[in-house]
Amino acid sequence: MTAPDSPGSSHSPRSPRSRRERPAKPALTREGIVTAAVAILRAEGLRKVTMRRLAQELDTGPASLYVYVRNTDELHAAVLDELLGTVGPAPAAGDWRERLEQVLTAYTAMLMEHPGIARSALTARPSGPHYLRLIETLLELLHEGGVPRAQAAWGVDLLLQHATATAAEHAGEDSPADWQALSRALRESPAATHPRIAESAGALLSGTPEARLSWAFQTLINGIERTSVPD
Repeated sequence: MTAPDSPGSSHSPRSPRSRRERPAKPALTREGIVTAAVAILRAEGLRKVTMRRLAQELDTGPASLYVYVRNTDELHAAVLDELLGTVGPAPAAGDWRERLEQVLTAYTAMLMEHPGIARSALTARPSGPHYLRLIETLLELLHEGGVPRAQAAWGVDLLLQHATATAAEHAGEDSPADWQALSRALRESPAATHPRIAESAGALLSGTPEARLSWAFQTLINGIERTSVPD
């Protein structure tokens, strides 16, 4: 009598499983690809969000992904748009300037949570629903403040540029040695050769990051409100 696990048995556990018995893989979609990319970003960082790594995660070939996403840049822009969905709407209460600043601060904070995306956002061109909602929110708040349409349109670009650049600047690991060297250089600048630095050294180094970001947004908002765009 042949043993159940012998080579001659028709019921050997070593027999290959029929492909028909395997569960079918979920169909690829752009939404599914972006969701998987965001998961990789959160777990491994933006550098790992590549077509090859994504294809591995989705159990497919990289070529299959290009049907839905043209290249890595477009993928990163789609990931950015997905993360913009975590930026809440404008608060209901408060002056329009305060509410505008709060939205911009929330956008900056989101980027700071994802250093790779913060750097990528300097050149990324998102065009998804969450990005459009953010633009609409900013325009609506500027409209509420009576800012002329053209100034508001140009101003939105300026405000987002500053927020993005601020997040990207702070995306890397801070080097205490570099900061100490800069602080020392400013404080020890001789008045004979650098009189303005010497008299302003304390001010140049003062303020918390939060206070400086708020001041910058307020300055930009006030300037946008008062400065006409050229004809």
